[in-house]
Amino acid sequence: MQNFAKKVINNVDKNVVKCFKMGNNIYIFETSLIAINMFVGEYIAKLDNKGRVIFPAPLKRKIPGEEIAKGFVIKRDIYEKCLLLYPMKEWDNQTSILKKKLNPFNKQHSSFLREYYRDTAELFFDNSSRLLIPKRLLNEIGAEKELVFAGQEGKIEIWDKAEYEKRRLSNEEYVNMANDILGGDFKFYTEE
Repeated sequence: MQNFAKKVINNVDKNVVKCFKMGNNIYIFETSLIAINMFVGEYIAKLDNKGRVIFPAPLKRKIPGEEIAKGFVIKRDIYEKCLLLYPMKEWDNQTSILKKKLNPFNKQHSSFLREYYRDTAELFFDNSSRLLIPKRLLNEIGAEKELVFAGQEGKIEIWDKAEYEKRRLSNEEYVNMANDILGGDFKFYTEE
């Protein structure tokens, strides 16, 4: 029994499954999946004529080395004219959310999944810390020469620079949105 427990412990993803021993018993439980990175900041990068771009170093520092080797998934955003870049671990988190909510044998769900995965690609860094973004995806966002990498929790938005600047909210719009979303009475200071 103990050899079996050792095999189980040695073969699980430590970030998803936690194991502990109490007496002669081994307890194994699944933990919640969370984003691995909080990417912060906006960075401008230039595209070369082959669609390669040097990945911003401050964003790269937020990704553990073992995660860099696993690569990334890039996809067209559902709501905006931008691309989303996910480290593979966060992409796995995203797909696990889909698996919990969708039934591939439901026709509507199947159609949604097809569209969701339609404009995706796996990317890896080359020796110069560049990513080769597929031309079809760059065309989707109207990318010219300069891209903006905008950090968020677990993902990075990639925009054509001109389009990104057009999307900036006025200060008044931002204040009103903050008030609408965050300004309600949700007992912020109440301790329970």
